[in-house]
Amino acid sequence: MKDGSSRRRARRIAIGAAVVLALAGMNGPALYRFGSQQYHEYKINQPEYKAANGKWDIVEFPEEYRQNTIHAALLHTGKVLLIAGSGNNQDNFDAKRFDTRIWDPVKGTIKKVPTPTDLFCTGHTQLADGKLLIAGGTKRYEKLKGDVTKAGGLMIVHNENPDKPITLPAGTRFTGRDNGKTFVSKDPVLVPRAKKVFDKATGAFLRNDPGLGRIYVEAQKSGAKYETGTQDNYRVQGLSGGDARNTYGIAQKLALDKKDFQGIRDAYEFDPVAEKYIKVDPMNEARWYPTLTTLSDGKVLSLSGLDEIGQLVPGKNEVFDPETKKWTYTEGVRQFPTYPAISLMQNGKLFYSGSNAGYGPDDVGRDPGIWDLDTNKFTKVPGLSDPKLLETSGTVLLPPAQKERYMVIGGGGVGESRQSSNKTRIIDLLEDDPKFRDGPELEKGTRYPQSSILPDDTVLISGGSEDYRGRGDSDILQARLYDAKDDTMKRVADPLVGRNYHSGSILLPDGRVMFFGSDSLYADKANTKPGTFEQRIEIYTPPYLYRDSRPTLSGGPKTIARGESATFTSQHASAVRTARLIRPSASTHVTDVDQRSIALDVEKTANGVTVTVPKNRNLVQSGWYMLFVTDDQGTPSKAQWVRVP
Repeated sequence: MKDGSSRRRARRIAIGAAVVLALAGMNGPALYRFGSQQYHEYKINQPEYKAANGKWDIVEFPEEYRQNTIHAALLHTGKVLLIAGSGNNQDNFDAKRFDTRIWDPVKGTIKKVPTPTDLFCTGHTQLADGKLLIAGGTKRYEKLKGDVTKAGGLMIVHNENPDKPITLPAGTRFTGRDNGKTFVSKDPVLVPRAKKVFDKATGAFLRNDPGLGRIYVEAQKSGAKYETGTQDNYRVQGLSGGDARNTYGIAQKLALDKKDFQGIRDAYEFDPVAEKYIKVDPMNEARWYPTLTTLSDGKVLSLSGLDEIGQLVPGKNEVFDPETKKWTYTEGVRQFPTYPAISLMQNGKLFYSGSNAGYGPDDVGRDPGIWDLDTNKFTKVPGLSDPKLLETSGTVLLPPAQKERYMVIGGGGVGESRQSSNKTRIIDLLEDDPKFRDGPELEKGTRYPQSSILPDDTVLISGGSEDYRGRGDSDILQARLYDAKDDTMKRVADPLVGRNYHSGSILLPDGRVMFFGSDSLYADKANTKPGTFEQRIEIYTPPYLYRDSRPTLSGGPKTIARGESATFTSQHASAVRTARLIRPSASTHVTDVDQRSIALDVEKTANGVTVTVPKNRNLVQSGWYMLFVTDDQGTPSKAQWVRVP
């Protein structure tokens, strides 16, 4: 009995083994992938791995709080403002579903905020009082050529009356003198009065230069027969007497061509304490994707963007005064593509890195250089590798800001080009003749790379895609830490979520980094399925937060003037090595012109540290900052919020 039982048991084991081997043969690749994934999960969660490479975690909001986040800004309350507007979604735009959220990364709470208009494709920057200035947005979505059913385009309205301006309401009809075709305005337009011109030598009257207004018009009916091919003079219906004689329109080709996005003039301040939008005076120009840059005196420069008829604003730049809430034009005219990366320099001039979101001619305003706003003089800087691959590149002011070195990261060709660059380029603006040099290379050509300055003076560079909007499943799941001190790049833990167009990153007060957005064109490698907007937030915890201890920072004043010192309590103060003021981010399209990390002089005391803020107001702009100290291992404290008046 015993031997028979043993034989039967052995036979069952043999049969079982054969079945396992057969199943393994059929499912070997799947089993291998499963095992590899399990091992990968095990590996990346080991303490020693996290201490060397950091860790990524996904934050998925409840469904009712998800949105297509286009813009994000860190508020001095420690919360994060997430702005979608219509979220690059035509259905949302048509239904006037405009979204904003406030997320508390500490408590994990989410709040919906009423959004007054479509702030998709707006510009924004931090103001000295802690509010966020937001200007521009979307008046109308683009229409591709095949989707345009009514001929239309730009109408220039002339007013030859020097005594008064004239306002034409939406729905005004313009009829061509030669072609006899009628077109209707989509919005009201204010046309200024004509300007009298006199001879400078004699004072004699020479002429009236007409006031000009720009308006988008469409044919009354659909069809190609309503297109025009040449310039014509247009009579304004409904006017009489002098108004009819003095007011007329001139238009070039009015056709079924593609119609670009159109911008708005609206501007708002977002109050982080009241957590609401406050309307201020509108800009002089409508702008879709402008850049807002804070100037030496605390005023804000707004430049570029697509206007109310979908054309690039023709170099008319303007300045917002936070005291009066008014906008005024700058003296000079200078044109850039949409959303140019422009930052304030220590000498008060402006540096344009060449990075931009990209609408506009490929040969206008794309050369990097230094811009003196007072004289409107623009000095190009040489040495840039891959100069034709700057669209969708990222730009960061390397820490510390005093050294005034910028890095331009990756980029691609203009429009939907498949070209991308794996270059990083670095320029030192304090050199006598600054010029770019190549820094460490990325593994792949990278559009839309996200970058965030960390309090240990490294820069986290992550994500992006090789092709336009992630086309061909080309998202890059890689991250690196760049060390500006020794010009080296170190690969760290890979992100879990692909990020390309409409993505960004923000440093949080606890030293972690949040990532948002991504607007893939397709959802598959074959480019057959439409993409969906990435609504998940991802958090990267850097290696320095997996060390045994970190310094603390508490007490101290809430306000520190430039040139003044302040003392803060800190455990393990003897180990403190550096102190940094980091300006809170306001990010969109991967480039964040607000990012800067300013080194402070630091002295150790018995129970804390004393820090001194530099005097240069162009370096240390008025506003709220995160104050970090780091120990001799580079581990940062949590931030203290301080204001520089």
